[in-house]
Amino acid sequence: MTRKTIWHFTFVSLIIGFMLAVQFQTSQEPDVRDTRDIWEIRRDLQKEQELHKQLLNEIRKYEETLEKYEQQRSENKGAILRQTVEELKKEAGLTEVVGEGVVLYIEQMYDESYVGPVSDTISADLLRRLINELNMYGAEHISIADQRLVNTTVIRDINGVTKVDSYPLRSFPIEIKVITPDAEKMYNRLKASTIADDFALENLLLTVSEPQQRVVISPYDGAVRVKQMEAVEEARR
Repeated sequence: MTRKTIWHFTFVSLIIGFMLAVQFQTSQEPDVRDTRDIWEIRRDLQKEQELHKQLLNEIRKYEETLEKYEQQRSENKGAILRQTVEELKKEAGLTEVVGEGVVLYIEQMYDESYVGPVSDTISADLLRRLINELNMYGAEHISIADQRLVNTTVIRDINGVTKVDSYPLRSFPIEIKVITPDAEKMYNRLKASTIADDFALENLLLTVSEPQQRVVISPYDGAVRVKQMEAVEEARR
């Protein structure tokens, strides 16, 4: 036997041995197969179906929760909007207001010995100075002779008659209602003020009531004029 023949025989033997080893290893590892019977498969399938049903119920529950949340948020937006409108109307003087405050009275101051012209009105300048002082002392709402003062109110003299907007002040006493967060402070500051002396120079008596817990001021009954404003067109989607 030649060396070449021995080499071929050895190589073939190695291949045969490797194939036998692989076959032996394969025979030692049997195929894994499903040994469950039909009832076990049905039971497992039923469990999967129950789990799927539970997941669908959870999804439906969360969807309902989200829907309720969106609805509540929408309702809250509407409530906030209505509240904002009411606050704006209140600030604009379009609603009745009730609160603590003081009441001022302006009367003519003449004694029996007085001889001279008698004025049946108050000067617009003096009335404006009084309103400015009330605002400086913390007035939130003011009415003059039941005429509510708003941002557009004009106090002016027309042909010798002082008017609040279009309402003429022709008779005494003139009642001025003031609502303020601190009526006691307002009262004390008015009592210490020299504004009463300015009224006395025009033969008018200015008196201030004691602080009151409930002062009622009627809403503004005139037309609200809005200038330099335009309606905004709805944006196209």
